[in-house]
Amino acid sequence: MTGPGAVPGPGRRLTRRQRQRLSRAVQYTVFVALVVVVVLGADWAHLRDQFFNPTYVRRMWPDVVTIALPNTIAYTLLAFAFGLALGLVLALMRLSSVAPYRWAATVYVELFRGLPALLVLFLVGYGIPIAFPEREIPGGGYGKVAVGLGLTAAAYMAETIRAGLQAVPRGQMEAARSLGMSYSRAMISIVIPQAFRVIIPPLTNEVIALTKDSSLAYVLGVTATNFELTKYANDKLNSFTNATPLVVAGLMYLVITLPLSQLVRRLELRAARAR
Repeated sequence: MTGPGAVPGPGRRLTRRQRQRLSRAVQYTVFVALVVVVVLGADWAHLRDQFFNPTYVRRMWPDVVTIALPNTIAYTLLAFAFGLALGLVLALMRLSSVAPYRWAATVYVELFRGLPALLVLFLVGYGIPIAFPEREIPGGGYGKVAVGLGLTAAAYMAETIRAGLQAVPRGQMEAARSLGMSYSRAMISIVIPQAFRVIIPPLTNEVIALTKDSSLAYVLGVTATNFELTKYANDKLNSFTNATPLVVAGLMYLVITLPLSQLVRRLELRAARAR
């Protein structure tokens, strides 16, 4: 018997397509078996009681969405704004013809990319007041978190922005200069806007990373009104002796990050179509 659905005889080897079909069938079978084992073997009632207890969810409401979630968003946006501004300056310094600017920017980028964000927050929260006892970072706790997280984010964003600036054809700058524009005006009006069209997706990824890094704000000793999601969940975890606060906080993080992830994919597809 011959044909597409024929079973190979003892002397025949499987074709490439048949091997692929067999491999997929085995993978699907293993996947379904694992799902069945998890579904049938888990104690769902106990899991719900320990990780998503409606009683504890109600006790967290509405503070989790009126205090913790807005604070997390505020920390993220402030740190991103500070990091973006500093990152742009560092990127321009890295491309500068003045050697000391390039050296200083390179040292900064390598230093802050190598330091953990937690350590930088400690240095900002406790080192700056010691070094400058008569000066305070504007914004209180929000300002400290923005500076602490923004210093680290700036090092990563600087490299992203530098790559975007270098991706703009040199002819754009030459054309602008031939029209009588100064270098700085051409950079601000022509080069930087084109570069940002290229780097928006990776910068959006940086927002997602900063959203999760905002959980480190607790090291600065935030008050109850400044709790972000992780600190709020940890505080409730100690009160409830139940893991429900962690699950609720995780869902709140997903409320922020999932739309941003979708936005990144859409921007990447749009950029690919434009290219």
